[in-house]
Amino acid sequence: MSAVLSLILWLPVLGVMVLMFVPRDRIETIRLVTLATSLLTFGVSVGAALAFDRAHAGTMQFVELRPWIPAIGVTYHLGADGLSLPLVVLTTLLTLLCIVYSWRVEVRPREYMALFLLLETGMVGVFLALDFVLFYVFWEVSLVPMYFIIGIWGGTRRIYAAIKFFLYTLIGSLAMLLAILIVYFNAAPRTFDLLALIQQQPLARNLPLAIIAFWGFFLSFAIKVPMFPFHTWLPDAHVEAPTAGSVLLAAVLLKLGTYGFVRILLPLLPQAFAHLAYAVAVLAVIGAVYGAVVAMAQTDLKKLVAYSSVNHMGYVMLGVAAAAAAAGRPGLAGAAVTALNGATVQMLAHGVITGALFFLVGVIYDYRAHTRGVNDFGGLGARLPVYTGITMLAMLASLGLPALMGFVAEFLIFLGAFQVYPALTVLALVGVVVTVAFFLWTIYRIFMGPLNSRWAALPDMDVRERWALVPLAALMIVFGLYPRPLVDAINLAMVAILGSIR
Repeated sequence: MSAVLSLILWLPVLGVMVLMFVPRDRIETIRLVTLATSLLTFGVSVGAALAFDRAHAGTMQFVELRPWIPAIGVTYHLGADGLSLPLVVLTTLLTLLCIVYSWRVEVRPREYMALFLLLETGMVGVFLALDFVLFYVFWEVSLVPMYFIIGIWGGTRRIYAAIKFFLYTLIGSLAMLLAILIVYFNAAPRTFDLLALIQQQPLARNLPLAIIAFWGFFLSFAIKVPMFPFHTWLPDAHVEAPTAGSVLLAAVLLKLGTYGFVRILLPLLPQAFAHLAYAVAVLAVIGAVYGAVVAMAQTDLKKLVAYSSVNHMGYVMLGVAAAAAAAGRPGLAGAAVTALNGATVQMLAHGVITGALFFLVGVIYDYRAHTRGVNDFGGLGARLPVYTGITMLAMLASLGLPALMGFVAEFLIFLGAFQVYPALTVLALVGVVVTVAFFLWTIYRIFMGPLNSRWAALPDMDVRERWALVPLAALMIVFGLYPRPLVDAINLAMVAILGSIR
């Protein structure tokens, strides 16, 4: 298992190289090569998860360390712990399901499939990289394929949405690069190794400079999350992206930002983060409430799900901010771990649930009704029983119904955050109430009441669509009923991260 992480990381690139030798008109071959590549990558990631020592989930495992640019101390350094490995498995699973869902794509299928495989490498690389330069390279790699996926296969305003997405993220990336350089030039010895820098704490005695570096990282990660008020690119990107692009954008790409907060900002700049944690928490609560209220006003189903992402990412950031404020404070160590556990579980829960919701929007829009207007439907529950059942399950999971995956995450976040920021946590609960309201109202408008005669002949989900959605539905139930294996592994990683703060 010494090179298992490299295998997960580079198998999609190998698939892209094979695709380049497949003629454009061999559409079936293109699909099969992409499916085989994504299935093999997912299989290797599952194998890594099975071989992962959960009793030591707080330490890096399957570590690969090789010199890359020795003149400036850059290394090819990969590792996985209880934080990164679940996100890697989520990424490889969702990429596989996106390929299954996209089986019917006929517009430039070779380029489409190749871009999804490249995007997979970029996302997995961010979660596995333990060197800042490597992290930054994969961060940028993940940006380019999504730009083309939106810009070529998106909706009518795809160019506007793609450019807006690219510019927002690029501005954040430049801010992060400056922050990395600040940390590097203040380290002794100078290194880009993330674990070494966390241990060294080069800015611990220079709070003003640490705060400057914090804002550089913050801007990049907050745009990617996206946090209020940096969220405005998200609805445009989601609405214009093809269905599979929306799935990976919401389910994985947003997690790159929250992962950056937990993996980098919290342990590397703990003093600066603690100093500014309340401001971050305030923005998180605003985002949670704002996202829910705006989602309730939407009549476009895709926009509704997009704004629900702003709402749920607000909860994640409330948990992270509470952990940053509580870390190292007497009597609040348990609250910090609980809040951070909830934030990480919410990353995974949101990936599963919202990924399913965007698939479900695509099922009704791409191949059936060709409309996303919530008020255009009515009575579909009697006509499409399988589609109705999975959609209601995903929406109920998203609103935090007990015994489903979303409840576990939100409960842990609020349990931990309330001990640190009680007033802000109570305000965040307003977002929960509004989320319940708009999802129940959406279920009523689409599935209840008399059947709209326009949809009397709509077919239910086909086998391909069920293959894309049933695994996600199963995960919502399994980890809702029995979250312990997941939470235990995450808990050890969070204890280790918070234990590194001094």
